[in-house]
Order: sequence, then C-alpha cells, then structure tokens
Amino acid sequence: MGFPKDFIWGAATASYQIEGAAYEDGKGLSIWDVFCRRPGAVFEGHTGDVACDHYHRFREDVALMKELGIKAYRFSISWPRILPEGTGRINEKGMKFYEELAEELLQAGITPYATLFHWDYPYALYKRGGWLNPESPIWFEEYVRIVAERLGDKIHHFFTFNEPQCFIGMGFNGKEHAPNLPCSNQDLLQMAHNVLLAHGRAVKILRDTIPHCMVGYAPTGSSFYPATEKPEDIEAARLATFSAGKESWPGGIPWWSDPVLLGQYPEDGLKAMKEDMPSIAPGDMELIAQPLDFYGQNIYNSRPVESDGNGSWRLVPLPAGYPRTAIDWPITPECLYWLPKFLYERYKTPILITENGMSCHDAVSLDGKVHDPNRIDFLHRYLRNLRRASEEGVKVCGYFQWSFMDNFEWCRGYDERFGMVYVDYTTQKRTPKDSFYDYREIIRSNGESL
Repeated sequence: MGFPKDFIWGAATASYQIEGAAYEDGKGLSIWDVFCRRPGAVFEGHTGDVACDHYHRFREDVALMKELGIKAYRFSISWPRILPEGTGRINEKGMKFYEELAEELLQAGITPYATLFHWDYPYALYKRGGWLNPESPIWFEEYVRIVAERLGDKIHHFFTFNEPQCFIGMGFNGKEHAPNLPCSNQDLLQMAHNVLLAHGRAVKILRDTIPHCMVGYAPTGSSFYPATEKPEDIEAARLATFSAGKESWPGGIPWWSDPVLLGQYPEDGLKAMKEDMPSIAPGDMELIAQPLDFYGQNIYNSRPVESDGNGSWRLVPLPAGYPRTAIDWPITPECLYWLPKFLYERYKTPILITENGMSCHDAVSLDGKVHDPNRIDFLHRYLRNLRRASEEGVKVCGYFQWSFMDNFEWCRGYDERFGMVYVDYTTQKRTPKDSFYDYREIIRSNGESL
C-alpha cells in the first residue's frame, strides 16, 4: 500500500533561523535579536543577523527546492518584519519579501505552507508584557489579518503556531530560549491560555479572509512508545503520552492540543494545576477549538515505557550505548509510528509531520561533497515507521523534513547541522548533501525506495 498518492512531501525552515537581514529594510527587533546579544546566551556568541542570508538568496534556495522535488515548503513569517512595532504600521519592504517568496515558490510548482509564528516575537510587544498581556491575542489577530489580506492570494495553507511548548515552556521557565525569563506556573498558564486564544482568533481571521484556505497547528510535546507490543504496554504508552499531571507541564501534548482539538483542558491537568489555572471566560474554549483541516506535530524522538502492572506506566531505560544524534537526542524511529497513531485516535484529525530530522557532524569532504549516511539511515528508519502507520489506517497526509538547509539552531547557534543542504556560513555557498539526493528519490518514488 505505502503512502497515499497525494502524500505531501516537503521540507521546513523558520524565519529567524535562515533569513538574516535582521536590521535591514525596516524590520523591527525580535526577542531573539535582543537575546543573542546577551553574553553567554548563545553558543560562541552566534546571532541570526546574517544566518543563511535567505532574505537575499531566496531565489537560489527555491531553485534548490525545485531540484529536490519537494511538493510543499513550510516556512515562517517574521512578525516584526511585517509589523516592526508588532501592531500598527506595515513595513512594505518586509511584506514584499514574502510576496516575492510565495510567487517564486508557486512558479517552481511548490505549495507554500506558512507558519505565522515561529518564536521571533516582536520586542516592542514583549516590552508591553508580551503573551502575559490580555491584549496579546488581539495583537496577534491584527498581524494575521494583515498577512491574510496581503498574502492570501498566494498562500492558502497556514499553521498558526510552532511549538508553544518551547516558546512558552523554554522561554519563560528559566530554560535556554529567548527571552529566558523565569516565571511562575501561574504566569506560564496565563500566557498559554492567551496563546491558545490567539490561535483561535487567527483561525477565524484566516477563514473569514481567504476562501477555502487550509489551517493547522504545529505543536510538539513529550511522547512515549511501548517497550513491547503487548496490549498492556501499548496502553501504558498511550496513558503516558496523554498524561497532564503537574510533572508534564508545560511540555505535555494534551495541555496544548486538547483545548484546540477537543475544546477543553485535560481533566488531570486541571486537577493538578487548579491553584494556578487562569480565569477562563465564557466562550474562550469555543474560540480556541476552531475546526482545523490538519494537525501538525513536530516529532524527533520518544521514550519507551511499559505497564507497571497497576494500570499505570514506568519508563524503560535505553540500553547503554544507544544511538544518538549529534545534538545528543536518542534515535527512536518507533515514535513516527506510535505517536501519529495515538494522535489520530484521540483527535481524529489528519496528521502532518511538520518537523522531523537529525543533526549530524557534517563536513565538506575532500571530494567537495557532503556525505551524511547517518541522516539517510535515520530518514529511512523513521519514514518506514510512518509508512506503517499510514498503511494501518492513520490518516497521515504529509511529511516535512527538518530542515531544508543548515541554519541558526537557537541557543546552539551554528554548532548543529540539521539540513539537507550544507551552508558555509562564511561564503554562503550551498552544497546539497547525499541526503538531499536520497530524499529526492524517496519523493520521486512516493516512499517506495525506503
């Protein structure tokens, strides 16, 4: 059976990670522009000031995408490039960039999939309280309305947010992401609720403005797979994946996906965090739970669990020497079978894998090529598991490889390489890696070459 004939093969990037031009053509500051200048915040003081210079080289990059053969390209729009102050005045040069990018993609036969927010929050709005400000959902709605009105003739596929677990949970929980501002659970939960309200407002604006548009959401989250395929272990993995106790906040999947797709916060989460939960106004949950066309999930790895024999679960340690990526994440291909299966059972919405990939120790070899056999092996192992899910009835409609090209990897700067295209950050030369050509064959064969 394999993948469906209309399966969406794509690749993904994000604005701050590749665009550069951080201070050009009227763009406003983002929290990442400011954070990167904090001593010790980012590996070796790296910044996204230039990144991959995609802002100036997008036509070259789209030509490579066409050579790769992807059917869809998931990129993000920089809010402060469109609205330098977060609201109000539109930056026409910034808008022109996205208009021209979308047009270039369409001419190459590639469908644009735009993520409306991938972490580069306007610094001007951060100074006004950011996501903690009760006006923040309205600010986001204004931005989305402008994008829809100006780009809706070219872009018909949208994701509202990328990984709120990270930009809230790691940006405001004393972790390693911008703005690295430790907050209480009470404030974190209020920010989360405002983000979810902003999501609902964005979906409504998109549907009101762009007829027949397709709208989704791209969270991530902690997930688990069964150590064996015994029924009790499968149930243990399902329970662990959708647990919303205090220990799962803020990274747990149901905290961010139950409100959007089921219209309610998880009951065990409400019980565990009841002292810190925000006030939920009449109509809030209905607004948050706007119908979606597809549900994106960023999936890189998972953890095995087994039944504890008492209706719950326990972690199973990975063996000593278990394979890991260059960024030290475990390689667990099973997650691309079990998590889509669990998500589709629970949310009954078509699944898009919006990010999946591997950081490798890539280098240009003496022959001028970049040989990355580990990434090729990773791709085949993970995609075989995704194919299994598809063949067993999980409605998986697409896969976006992270990433199209090497880029600025947030607090790790340029120390990690996730791309299928190697970027020399000194010369900006692009070199397709061996995985680029392998993925091209996977696309051509619709997965039959795996």
